[in-house]
Amino acid sequence: MSAGSVAAARSTIQWTASGATPTPALHNIRVAPISHAIAKVIIVRSHYLHSLPGGTQHCLGVFMGARLMGALTFGCGPSQAYRLVDGASVDDCAVLTRLWLDDELPPNSESRVIGIALRALRRNTSLKFLLSYADPTQGHVGTIYQATNWLYTGVSQVMPLYDLGDGVARHSRSLAHAFGTHSLKYFRSRGVSVKTLEQSGKHRYVYFLDATWRERLLAPVFPYPKAEELTCN
Repeated sequence: MSAGSVAAARSTIQWTASGATPTPALHNIRVAPISHAIAKVIIVRSHYLHSLPGGTQHCLGVFMGARLMGALTFGCGPSQAYRLVDGASVDDCAVLTRLWLDDELPPNSESRVIGIALRALRRNTSLKFLLSYADPTQGHVGTIYQATNWLYTGVSQVMPLYDLGDGVARHSRSLAHAFGTHSLKYFRSRGVSVKTLEQSGKHRYVYFLDATWRERLLAPVFPYPKAEELTCN
């Protein structure tokens, strides 16, 4: 994919974000909107889950100079996620659903990228808070969220994934966005063999774009988990 084609496909929305001056090695990293189509190509090809969830709302590309070297996406996430915050509506919350960066990027690039994205979302959207999840079965405890000052709220409720016979694990929300329903009865009535894939709970993190909403958090805040404390319960 050429730099020219990437530039042509970017969103017309001009996001702005500023912050601390990065180290020289990180200075050339930029984060800018990209199209859903380009984000999907990158994430499906390179992210370990090889899928882009349904309900994706914001797609950001990570650039080093003219090269597109990563992507992160934000979407609706679990249907009841916004209920973690008192008085919130579904429009107040988004979930960081995917993050992938090329290994060629310098150390600490994840923190730099997350920081830029948080400032951009704060300035350019009406979102009040974000959620993200770290999967302990993949050896993840959420180190990047700890480094960027997210709040740790424990292990999330276990939700199954679904395989429609093509080997792709999908959340129920992805089924609904792709097919208009997540009813297993509907799929089976049409001869689609649906396999339920059990998951483990994930480490759940919350970040308040609007700091005044912090006091509305209904979930308790716990000390950050460490790598030696990994659990799949």
